[in-house]
This record gives sequence, structure tokens and C-alpha cells, in this order.
Amino acid sequence: MSKFYKIWLIFDPRRVFVAQGVFLFLLAAMIHLVVLSSGLNWFEQAASTAGF
Repeated sequence: MSKFYKIWLIFDPRRVFVAQGVFLFLLAAMIHLVVLSSGLNWFEQAASTAGF
């Protein structure tokens, strides 16, 4: 564990963090699109149970 820092000698930290950010953004966008296209709508369900 004490030599774990050497991973940054192989990978450029700037590229790793940019790639991680892009990956997480695309993952979040994909999850949002899947949920939106699945027909799940919490607003309509809450409005129908509340009587609005």
C-alpha cells in the first residue's frame, strides 16, 4: 500500500480526472434518459394520490 502513489507515474492525473468526469457525466445522462423513457413519473403519481 505504501507504493500505491506510483500509479500516478504511469497515468497522467489530469487525463485520469478528465476521463473520470466525462464518464460520470455520460453515466448520469444515460441513467436520467432511461428513467425518463421508462414512464416513471413521480410528480403525476404524487399529484394523483394527493388529490390535485
